[in-house]
Amino acid sequence: MKILFVMPKVGAWATHGKHISPNQLYAHWAAYVREKGYEDVSVIDGRALEMPMDELIEKVKDKNPDVVVLGEQLHGYGGYGVLRHFNEAAKRIKEVLPKTKIILGGLWYSAMPEYTLNCQPAVDYIVMGEEESFFDIIDAIAKSKPLQDVAGVACRIDGKPVLGPHKPLMENLDLLPLPAYDLFPMDKYVGHTHWKPFVDMVTSRGCPSACTFCYEWDQYDPRFPSDFLKWRAKSPERVIEELELLHKKYGVKVVVIQDDNFNVDPARVKKFCELKKQKEIPIKWVSLGRAVDWVNCESILPLMKETGLFIGVFGIEVTTPEELKKIAKGITIDQIKKTVEILRRNDIAVVADIMMGFDYDTEAIVKQRYEFTDMVDPDILWVGYVTPAPSSPMWRIGLKKKWIDVEKIDFGTWDFLHPVMPTDHLSIEELGRLGSWCMREFFSKPGRINRIMESNFDMLAKLCFQDVMAGINKWEAAATKGEVQI
Repeated sequence: MKILFVMPKVGAWATHGKHISPNQLYAHWAAYVREKGYEDVSVIDGRALEMPMDELIEKVKDKNPDVVVLGEQLHGYGGYGVLRHFNEAAKRIKEVLPKTKIILGGLWYSAMPEYTLNCQPAVDYIVMGEEESFFDIIDAIAKSKPLQDVAGVACRIDGKPVLGPHKPLMENLDLLPLPAYDLFPMDKYVGHTHWKPFVDMVTSRGCPSACTFCYEWDQYDPRFPSDFLKWRAKSPERVIEELELLHKKYGVKVVVIQDDNFNVDPARVKKFCELKKQKEIPIKWVSLGRAVDWVNCESILPLMKETGLFIGVFGIEVTTPEELKKIAKGITIDQIKKTVEILRRNDIAVVADIMMGFDYDTEAIVKQRYEFTDMVDPDILWVGYVTPAPSSPMWRIGLKKKWIDVEKIDFGTWDFLHPVMPTDHLSIEELGRLGSWCMREFFSKPGRINRIMESNFDMLAKLCFQDVMAGINKWEAAATKGEVQI
């Protein structure tokens, strides 16, 4: 059984500059099936190799695999903008290799199995589950087992989509093998144009919150959206083992821990830092987390800084207690303010985002959101447009209000940089102009740029800031003119 993971050439968000990292879905799934005995596994990373689609298809044809896998786990550089490339690749691979089985999984696909199978005849299977489900479908194909019995997988039976039984989530992520980085061109990866060698890491899954807009609703069986709320994490020892591999074997210098909630458990974070310090792993790192979790880690922020944390990322999203409750964010205004204060006190650069495009948004609400953010004063602001993930509450709102027509979705603009739905009070065009206004106002404030460049922040943070500034015009072109960038 020859298994090939294919990553087409895709772009990155305008404010990320050149941003390329190993596909974490592929790295985890490949390692798992290889450990289970399917050793003929390879990756073509057309993104890292800057390979045009025609060349990519020829490479796939030359390899003549039994199975091709397409999909992604992270939204961290392009949102759903990557899907059009996956869809095109699936179609063209099936044209040149009609006997090759094509499997999709990860963001969007896992939550939309029936829709995907109905509208994409080139696709044979959708993995709704995780590594175990992927292995099970590979094993079923190899051994001609009944496909409809494979838990966590959707297939076609007599031309119609059939969903297998629900697959319970793996509780102990330490049972997973280390990601199969050996399959990737590890010298090609770079973050924010200047961070290299670079890797995005994933050390936990799920979330203890249930934000109405969150993109991660889309990576679970649509019949069991509550799976998303089960936060599971690799142990600090396991995370350090992966970090040590990246340092010693591949010379990685910077990682972004892409978990939305790396710092949910302060004791876990503390142990991670202690082990990193003990083993003298020099990799610098960026972490994402909710404001409440940053506040809970206040006492260990000096240790986090000492062990290489140079940027802390969190979502402000909305800026009144009523709104925070409405979107189920699980944080308070005071925690937002304190997060900025404690990160800056420790010379950790602050990246914060606000969202716009909720169904109730008005111009006044959006401008109040900006004014609050300007007041709490993060170092880097990112404006994101509500881009509903399948299975999320905002997805249901969009469908109910007929703002989403699944048949007409243009994934080229579903990347969080483009407004894709109106609100009850604002058009898509008005949202685009308001977002552009927020970004321009924030980064043109006198003294803000000088403060950052003259700060004690790590030079990597300052280089990231330069990258963001260089991308503002392209960000605006996406928001106001519909320019497609991913």
